[in-house]
Amino acid sequence: MGMTSSGIRDDRVLPVTRGLAAVIVPILTVAFVMLWVFPAETGRFFSWPVKPSMSAMMLGATYLGGAWFFGRVVMARSWHTVTLGFLPVTAFAAILGVATVLHWPAFTAGHPSFFLWTVLYVTLPFVLPIVWWRNAAHDPGWAAEDREPVGDVLRLVVGGLGMVLLTTALILVIAPDALIPTWPWTLTPLTARVLGAMFALSGVVGLEIALDRRPGAARAIVQAQAIAVVGILVGLARAGDEVDWSTGTGSLFVAGMVGVLLANGLAAYGVPGRRRRTGATLL
Repeated sequence: MGMTSSGIRDDRVLPVTRGLAAVIVPILTVAFVMLWVFPAETGRFFSWPVKPSMSAMMLGATYLGGAWFFGRVVMARSWHTVTLGFLPVTAFAAILGVATVLHWPAFTAGHPSFFLWTVLYVTLPFVLPIVWWRNAAHDPGWAAEDREPVGDVLRLVVGGLGMVLLTTALILVIAPDALIPTWPWTLTPLTARVLGAMFALSGVVGLEIALDRRPGAARAIVQAQAIAVVGILVGLARAGDEVDWSTGTGSLFVAGMVGVLLANGLAAYGVPGRRRRTGATLL
């Protein structure tokens, strides 16, 4: 990472980063309302009729977590506290862009939300990494409030779970028919690929936490994950009749989400009171 003009990595959030986040927050908030609050009305309000309600609410919960994260970016005093969210969202946006191209006829042409959807997922896969790269020059590395780096065992767990999520995401995106028959609720190829985008987001988060090792850098994106998981769990309760619990895949889905969140949360918050050792370095 490069230096600032004064030769100091000052940990500041650039105005362009805040500005982009400020634009994204209301969009994701409105999308959350459309999908999670009114999941049965997506044919009227959203870019396409998302069926069943569980798929709509899962995407809506992810958007709520995203709104929280980008809200944190707007308010952040330190860049390193939000840096780990940008590349996962880039992966999410890129897959949704691909899904849009592959399933163009399934969308509601001419609907304002589809126009906005298309603009977002054509531009964000390019804009987000550029903004991240520009702001990364201000990352100071270890900050004063960082405790011990994430331990090696926990790094393996978090990174391993991230790889499992990414593998699942690739299958959902490349060969959705392989998982559709065993999924706990009804999927179409489009909704399978949308779920793949969500899995990819969480997978990249896990890999970044394992590689970065700074608890302070992980907290904002883990908070966003927690909000999304709670929204998904409440969605499962609301749409319980859409979920096939008899095969055990529904329970496995819930256990997997909670397990990933617990592992990432432990990496972000660790043991209270621990402090970074003198001389600890980033890998």
